[in-house]
Amino acid sequence: MSTAANELTVRERAVATGPLDVTRLRQDFPILRQTVDGKPLVYLDNAATSQKPQSVIECEAHYYTALNANIHRGVHSLSQQATDAFEAAREAVKCFINAAKREEIVFVRGTTEAINLVAASYGQRLRPGDEILITAMEHHSNIVPWQLACERTGAMLQVAPIDDTGKLMLEEFARLLGPRTKLVAVTHLSNALGTVNPVQHIIDLSHAKGIPVLVDGAQAVPHLKVDVQALDCDFYAFSGHKLYGPTGIGVLYGKAALLDVMPPYQGGGDMIREVTFHKTTYNDLPYKFEAGTPNIAGVIGLGAAIDYVSAVRLEAVAAHEHGLLAYATAQASEIVGLRIIGTATDKASILSFTLDGVHPHDVGTILDFEGVAVRTGHHCAMPVMARFGVPATVRASFALYNTCEEVDALFRAVRKAQEVFA
Repeated sequence: MSTAANELTVRERAVATGPLDVTRLRQDFPILRQTVDGKPLVYLDNAATSQKPQSVIECEAHYYTALNANIHRGVHSLSQQATDAFEAAREAVKCFINAAKREEIVFVRGTTEAINLVAASYGQRLRPGDEILITAMEHHSNIVPWQLACERTGAMLQVAPIDDTGKLMLEEFARLLGPRTKLVAVTHLSNALGTVNPVQHIIDLSHAKGIPVLVDGAQAVPHLKVDVQALDCDFYAFSGHKLYGPTGIGVLYGKAALLDVMPPYQGGGDMIREVTFHKTTYNDLPYKFEAGTPNIAGVIGLGAAIDYVSAVRLEAVAAHEHGLLAYATAQASEIVGLRIIGTATDKASILSFTLDGVHPHDVGTILDFEGVAVRTGHHCAMPVMARFGVPATVRASFALYNTCEEVDALFRAVRKAQEVFA
């Protein structure tokens, strides 16, 4: 079969995957109607942040125009309505990831703060010589908080390696799990490579030795169905802004038994039960970890985003994005001088690559002139770049509203970049 015919077959499979009516769904996202330099916007930077459907935008606007009041502390009508909407969003998150209790859902600013919360609070039990085990594909947000915890406590950071495809070397991971390991922190889906880690197996290996596991789900939650009870993870962290929700809001799921014995992360209003100058008693879960006035509009907007994604169905989204990734990978493989970074068998939503003789930032600039928005750089994963011997990559990342035509536009622009810098 000819290359062109094979590519067409891949494209036909991509178009046929899943029952998503992408043309209709795109109408829900007003920003996609924009043009860039006179060309239709092709937004392929979803791993950095996704675009927002009109329902989420209107939900946030409704809070400020009709419900704006502080929560939990007011007896007046607006405060009670705002509190009800806020707590309804907590219930939506609980159901979305299948947590056992609403008390296990802690609202934070994003995945970064969720991991910092665990590192600062749970990390207080670390002692000199203890070990925290992560992987070589982690985002900086799942590296630096543990380095800080190690500096505070004398614990040590251990790193499980990845192979040349970007896959975790499970044998090495298992070897590093030892009597000194006190916590495992691992990404569910690599933001730089697209690798989907076998988190269920990682959790089972760790729990067999009595070691708790934190999963960084920032990239996974918009693309994969997550069931924290089925996984049996101890902590799971994700952000709203990658899940078609607002910026500045995220979630830490933690097993109630663990959260209950962890000290507060921050002090202030709403996380207390009683304060005197001699002693403070803390509030119940989850409020013990939610000091101060939260991002109320963001929480309510996150609830609306979850409603939107749930109505579309993540299984259909995953099938659609898998087809797009296969189609894009096939096109990328036909370009001489293009190197895909991250070729693990189990991947989702992300295609990272370099182009011989052209710096990724220059590729990104040419693509922008063509209306194609991608991310270039180290993607807050400098150790990954070092592992593959590159300073940066071009990263195209897909969402439910992307199309095969947009993939075509991406690679037309890539070829143009090659011509410009030939």
